[in-house]
Amino acid sequence: MLSSTATTMLRAGVSRSSGALQPMLLRSTACPCSPFSMNTKPQQPTSLRPLSTSPSALVLRFGAQQQAQLVQQQLRRASSSSSSSPSTRPRSDAELDANAAEAAAAAQSAAHAGEPALDWNTFFKLRKTRRRVQLAFSVIMTLITSGAGGAVLSTGVADALVAQVPLEPMFAIGLMTAGFGALGWLMGPAMGGMVFNALKSKYRGQMEIKEGQFFARIKKHRVDPSASSMGNPVPDFYGEKISSVAGYRQWLKDQRAFNKKRTTFV
Repeated sequence: MLSSTATTMLRAGVSRSSGALQPMLLRSTACPCSPFSMNTKPQQPTSLRPLSTSPSALVLRFGAQQQAQLVQQQLRRASSSSSSSPSTRPRSDAELDANAAEAAAAAQSAAHAGEPALDWNTFFKLRKTRRRVQLAFSVIMTLITSGAGGAVLSTGVADALVAQVPLEPMFAIGLMTAGFGALGWLMGPAMGGMVFNALKSKYRGQMEIKEGQFFARIKKHRVDPSASSMGNPVPDFYGEKISSVAGYRQWLKDQRAFNKKRTTFV
């Protein structure tokens, strides 16, 4: 009897305590998962956004870059194929200089169309004469300037300058006199050319035309000086030693010999 009475009392206490706990749970809304929540409105399930099957911006950018690279490669191939064709082959500097000289000579010949034509032999003779006149004036001007400079220095005008030179006065005056002579040598070609043009004024225009054509040929047929060596020097790069048609032909032979020796290492 005692055990059954205790059991009955314990059950009654549990039921009372559970009865008191239920209203507390009903009044509480802190736990959303509680079955005793006062919020009678059913909660809608959170809608999950479906995964996008379209490519991302990174993939699109990568594809655009690949397409741009392909287009650039095609353009490079087209430009290389067009440049390799003989019609658009890049020309060398010698060819460009020769074409420019020929164009200048053509313009000069058109400007002096009324003057008599000048053949190559006469041109070379006049060119040789002009060079001799210039050489003669160089010698004359050297003697004149050196003599005048020596006379002026002997008067003692430049004693202060001579004293500053760490040499004997005679050596210092001699060097200054040589400097005056060098100045006269440089002035000679200019004065000789002026005198020659005054004496041969009727050939001046035609000589300018022939000189343009001559230098155009020189620029076109001369060799590349970068391939020269001690055993294979450049043969008259500017054509200064040419004084006749036969000399020009010999100059062409020398250019071919230089190229042959460069390629065959003879």
